[in-house]
Amino acid sequence: MLVHNLRPGGMARFGLGYDDVAAVNPGVVYCSISGFGPDATLPGYDLLVQALSGLMSLTGSPDGPPYRAGVAVVDVMTGLHGATGILAALHHRDVTGEGQHVETNLLSAALSSLVNQTSAYVAGGVVPQRMGNEHLSLYPYEPMATGDGELIVAVGNDRQFRRLAGALGVPELADDPRFASMAARNANRRELRPLLLARLAEKPAQEWFRILTDADIPCGPINDVRQGIELAAGLGLDPVVSTGGVPTVRNPLTLSATPVRHDLAPPALDEHGAEIRAWLRRN
Repeated sequence: MLVHNLRPGGMARFGLGYDDVAAVNPGVVYCSISGFGPDATLPGYDLLVQALSGLMSLTGSPDGPPYRAGVAVVDVMTGLHGATGILAALHHRDVTGEGQHVETNLLSAALSSLVNQTSAYVAGGVVPQRMGNEHLSLYPYEPMATGDGELIVAVGNDRQFRRLAGALGVPELADDPRFASMAARNANRRELRPLLLARLAEKPAQEWFRILTDADIPCGPINDVRQGIELAAGLGLDPVVSTGGVPTVRNPLTLSATPVRHDLAPPALDEHGAEIRAWLRRN
């Protein structure tokens, strides 16, 4: 298996393009990751593709500038797509003995990962716009101010909204025709929002977190990264693992028969260079 993220044609300059490698090793699974596909030699960077794909146009306040995501999400999503393709190709090779060329790129991965937002345009001709922290089709589904800070309230169906209205002490809202269905709440969110905020302002965020959680309503505070790690640890997810004495975030997969192993720490620059070059010379 070979994975690279050079520009299209970059590996061929070294005699290591797919056709070159497959001629020697027909069973090779060869994954090429580029910025914009095999016919474009443009350099690809996460920030650039967040902008070009439309992702940044969806991030930020409606009346403010677009923002990039806080991490290199396009890089991560493209890597996951590449890994999925490699696994499919390895399975095909197990069955047939044939290798193949797997290709993905940052732009295609970004467009695929925009899911309902790209579908809104492709299927409906609707160009999505920034909505801040609001959801396109669910309400309430956003951070909401309480007596001393914000709390995420994520109501995904009518039953949850009825429980929310009861927990807030305004059960009549669930029977109000303006709010009785998700479609109605979406259409009348500007009328509903101040009614919810007025009740939430009466107690601090942590007290509402307890009350709403007890009512089985998805909600939670906005944590920083430290608090996120601490939450995962408190839930028994063991988020931190030591690899070669270096602490890192645990792989999120759990496999019952073949548990994930964390054998090696991330390598230093050229740590395995001599070993890899020797392997290349032998092969």
